[in-house]
Amino acid sequence: MDIAKLTIGEIRSGLKAKRFSAKELAGQALQFAEAENPKTNAYLRLCPERAMQAAEKVDAAIAEGKGAGLLAGVPVAVKDVILTEGLVSTCGSKLLERYVPPYNATAVERLEAAGGLVLGKTNCDEFAMGSSNENSAYGPVRNPVDLERVPGGSSGGPAAVVAQGTAVVSLGSDTGGSIRQPASFCGVVGVTPTYGRVSRYGLVAFASSLDHIGPFGRNVEDAALLLQVTAGRDPMDSTSAFAPVPDYLAEMEKPVKGMKIGLPKEYFAGLARETGDLVMAAVDQLKKLGCEVVEVSLPHTDYAISCYYIICTAEASSNLARYDGVRYTTRSEKGETLIDMYRATRGEGFGAECKRRIMLGTYVLSAGYYDAYYLKAQRVRNLIARDFSQAFEKVDALITPVSPFPAFKLGEKMADPMEMYLSDIYTITGDLAGIPCMSVPCGVTGTGLPVGMQILANHFAEPTMFRLARAYERAVQ
Repeated sequence: MDIAKLTIGEIRSGLKAKRFSAKELAGQALQFAEAENPKTNAYLRLCPERAMQAAEKVDAAIAEGKGAGLLAGVPVAVKDVILTEGLVSTCGSKLLERYVPPYNATAVERLEAAGGLVLGKTNCDEFAMGSSNENSAYGPVRNPVDLERVPGGSSGGPAAVVAQGTAVVSLGSDTGGSIRQPASFCGVVGVTPTYGRVSRYGLVAFASSLDHIGPFGRNVEDAALLLQVTAGRDPMDSTSAFAPVPDYLAEMEKPVKGMKIGLPKEYFAGLARETGDLVMAAVDQLKKLGCEVVEVSLPHTDYAISCYYIICTAEASSNLARYDGVRYTTRSEKGETLIDMYRATRGEGFGAECKRRIMLGTYVLSAGYYDAYYLKAQRVRNLIARDFSQAFEKVDALITPVSPFPAFKLGEKMADPMEMYLSDIYTITGDLAGIPCMSVPCGVTGTGLPVGMQILANHFAEPTMFRLARAYERAVQ
């Protein structure tokens, strides 16, 4: 049993054939994670007791002849912005270094109910704000493909553990590309579902109208299975959708011949040649499978960066106001007045990127600027969403790059926030429109760095997205 290469299907068949037990699997997974983690700093903490207890329940259910869940015995990692009852959840921030949630996020509750074994919590940019996982208060994550490079952000930890083999699947969060970009940089599959498809209950809020929870996997099937388990209506989240969840595994096996794919011309300008060549080679492969490829236009794409960084910072300013040292955060002992304590706690607790976004968001929401910035950005967001709606009247799905370039070196972009923000230029539009998108590995550069192809589909059309991804994966495997 090679713990670093197992898939969900192999685990299920191994347990059924009694080649190993869930407890043996958990023990090896924890041992391997502990040994490998110093290389990448992807896990902030492991939870062996929790994993072993869950494994014992799986083994007992199998011994009694009860049906094992879809994730029975599967080692899973959880991003540290997703709450886990009784297990410290820091959001990558010093402010929450001692915060122990009294409840589980709905997504965690569902994956554990399906037999998943939570191995630990993974590192991330502070409060999910970043594109490189260098903004964590607990040190950067290193890309397991090349330890001198970033894994992407903010879900760098969840992507890295799957790429490193220290978890089979993982849960991340995506606000502007934080699942797809790390998936592309680390060479794994990452899925951002339709807004509302997975409950946000228990996800620490960054920008509430943009935040998603989604899966990472070693292949399309594993990612789809984790989404299958976590998706669905949740009364604890008023924004979760009532839409039924289809059988993704059955849907992805349908043929792709005759499907129409759109290539947005705006997404292929300014692209690094190696990245563009790999994405276009993937498109050619889909053509060979019988897909029709046409050029489309999403004319408001040029406004996406400005629109996104107004809306997300405004919502972040509002959401992060609660971290004041009074309730569940660490508290500074400096100052004699309450205001002094607020100022010192937030000044010492937040990192530079959080402070930058809080200040920008407070500014665009302030009296005299709300209409000029925030309200106008929301109007532009509607135009971007309309671009996608019109495109999906002509095509079944869109194919684009995930990032203009492969993983960059640690520290390379930290001095220039604007250059860092531009690494999300191809992913933020999907979040603004609330549509499902995913990254599928489509090759490596001449220096061995992974590149991802992005597939975007209409609202709740995850089956269409998975069909294309699975067909491509199978053709090139």
